[in-house]
Amino acid sequence: MDEELRSLTERLRQESGASAAYDRLMATEDLDELAGVLTEPGQPLWARELAAFRLGLAGDRRAFESLVLLLNHRDPPRCAAAAYALTRLDDPRTARAAAALATNELRVAYALHPVRLLAELRAPESVPALITTLERRLRPHDPYRRVALACVEGLGTLADTSARPVLNEALAHPALAEAAVRALARIPKQR
Repeated sequence: MDEELRSLTERLRQESGASAAYDRLMATEDLDELAGVLTEPGQPLWARELAAFRLGLAGDRRAFESLVLLLNHRDPPRCAAAAYALTRLDDPRTARAAAALATNELRVAYALHPVRLLAELRAPESVPALITTLERRLRPHDPYRRVALACVEGLGTLADTSARPVLNEALAHPALAEAAVRALARIPKQR
């Protein structure tokens, strides 16, 4: 069993109190039953997350909206599981949604996983969103260094020359300097 799936199933089993409903959702192969959990009123969060995750892994796009909501959740394990499922869902809307979440200043405290997802997706939206998010994190006394560091690392992974100016700015920030040096080294030299 995949590590992300194992971690999710253990966490959700605990949240559900190891209920029969949990066992049923884990065992079912009926995608319509899983999709029903996403729309039925009164479903607990653990059930919605499990259904969305399983649908995402199955490539069923009915999970998209739920996974995007979970990607921006205040609970980091939910965000990580949603990002994992979204990469496997292969929905063309994912990069645009992740970019919107990563650049939303009102939700920047929860932007870490959308930023990482953008780097993994390598979509046209990825570099501009990471540059915008990093520029905002370079302000004095910004409390979101983990988000900034993820942007620097993501820009290094994407190795796009348009990231060079913001990465050069990141060199002036001690918490980001080492990662910025590595990221800049991955970007092809301009001729």
